[in-house]
Amino acid sequence: MKTIEKILHKMKHDGAVTAKDLAQELQLTTMGVRLHLQSLEEEEWVMFYDVKAKVGRPTRHWELTSKGNQRFANHHDGLSVQLIDSIEHAFGRDGLSQILKQRESHTLHHYQQALLHCQTIKEKLNVLVELRVQEGYMAKWQSDAESYWLFENHCPIQRAAERTTALCQSELNIFQHLFGTQYCVERIEHITQGQRRCGYRITEKR
Repeated sequence: MKTIEKILHKMKHDGAVTAKDLAQELQLTTMGVRLHLQSLEEEEWVMFYDVKAKVGRPTRHWELTSKGNQRFANHHDGLSVQLIDSIEHAFGRDGLSQILKQRESHTLHHYQQALLHCQTIKEKLNVLVELRVQEGYMAKWQSDAESYWLFENHCPIQRAAERTTALCQSELNIFQHLFGTQYCVERIEHITQGQRRCGYRITEKR
């Protein structure tokens, strides 16, 4: 993978980054990274904003533009939307709803089989992230004192999800089933609502 592609991929996966962060990640000089960033900015793939520091100069953060995000768009999105339109035209909304429910059931079964031997929520998250990464979601998880967080930095079905919100609801349903009634799964960030990623908060019910 070329350096420019690595830079864009890092921003897609992690959000805004500094030249220093990129230099450490890619084992390059900060000056060399800045030259790449300037080139990407000229081509409108990235943009920057400055964050004031308590002491010294502001820190410059770089992130993808809309054009930069489109670089990661799924090339089959158009076909997916056409299929949804065709199914709805042929079978009506009820028919489309039934097909989406079948998809949800099939995906849930596939995930359940993969998580069958997981004993803890951390084990479940590790396997789920691996599955979602394989499907193109650029997923990762982390935790804090109160919650577990599942983040998906890319949505390979974004245009289809914008066409029918049932797809996003279906994924939320699947996650809730996987973690069971002991946990509550909430979507806090949503790509189709214009946010950078989809973020799910998973908290144990009291």
